[in-house]
Amino acid sequence: MELIRIAIIEDDPVIRESLENYLGVNPTMQLKLVASSVEAFLDIARQPDRPALDILLQDIGLPGMNGIQGIQHIRKFYPDLDIVMLTTFEEDDKIFNALCAGACSYISKRTSLAKIQEAIFIIHRGGSYMSPSIARKIAQHFMPKAEPAQEAILTPRQKQIVQGLVDGMSYKMIAAHYDISLDTVRDHIKRIYRTLQVNSKAEVIRKALEGDI
Repeated sequence: MELIRIAIIEDDPVIRESLENYLGVNPTMQLKLVASSVEAFLDIARQPDRPALDILLQDIGLPGMNGIQGIQHIRKFYPDLDIVMLTTFEEDDKIFNALCAGACSYISKRTSLAKIQEAIFIIHRGGSYMSPSIARKIAQHFMPKAEPAQEAILTPRQKQIVQGLVDGMSYKMIAAHYDISLDTVRDHIKRIYRTLQVNSKAEVIRKALEGDI
């Protein structure tokens, strides 16, 4: 039969007792060590007869040393221990600091006891578990960032034509002023529309007056 040896570091007595009562009745789980602080856990870990452990459920916001700081100290005594952060903190820096320090999973305290138990089995079998809200934050962190929109680039001639529009000139007047054909002006206008992603002369003029060209 699969047997999972569990430790808990949690200073909230209600949460600690809920975990003990729920996990303690599962015949495949043994609660070997329960502490209210990292320091109290380490006091036991330093003993020659310290209990063998597979998984540690650990809060971050603990009295004295916090859970993230505690990871490196706990690893000295339990180098192969699967450390699971079970916490109310869902800020990006807390998540990544905990994972970088050596936690293998990160679970929100809003997670049901049944899901926490399920996560323990997943972790013990070599997997990792993240609460959906945490997993989404991690995924968003690694998503490619959208490239900033490139500034629309017009040719010198197109800028002259835009200035002509701003000055109230017609296509024919612009053609005469710059000694180009009316068809050339129209061709430039189409290109200007595509470059600026607009559909009317009024929008071109507006962008020019707002300094977007």
